Amino acid sequence: MKDQAKIIAALLAGAAAGAAIALLLAPDSGEATRSNLGEFINDAVGKAKDKAQSATENLKDYGNNVADKVKSKYSDAVNDLYNYRDGVSDKVKSHADDLTESAKNQVDNAKSKVKSASNDVNDSIQQA
Repeated sequence: MKDQAKIIAALLAGAAAGAAIALLLAPDSGEATRSNLGEFINDAVGKAKDKAQSATENLKDYGNNVADKVKSKYSDAVNDLYNYRDGVSDKVKSHADDLTESAKNQVDNAKSKVKSASNDVNDSIQQA
């Protein structure tokens, strides 16, 4: 990390030295050079602002898209869970209804057998 900082500092120092030499050897007058330099800096600052604004808007759009996708996936997952719950609930109710019907049939069958046995006993008693 320290080596990278040294390299960056050296590059900046070299750029500053180059700029100073260019200003000293410039064919234009000082006033014209300062004017050109001011225009260049203003243009550079304007372009940097435009790029920063564009990057900010792109980042906001990206963030909104990610948030929308997350909300959509969450909503889909919740809906899937509700649908699964409803399906399981319907299956349980159906199975409970089948068991109830089977139990009623068993009870009716037992009643029928008891009544038949009772009638047979009653007939035997009356014949005796």
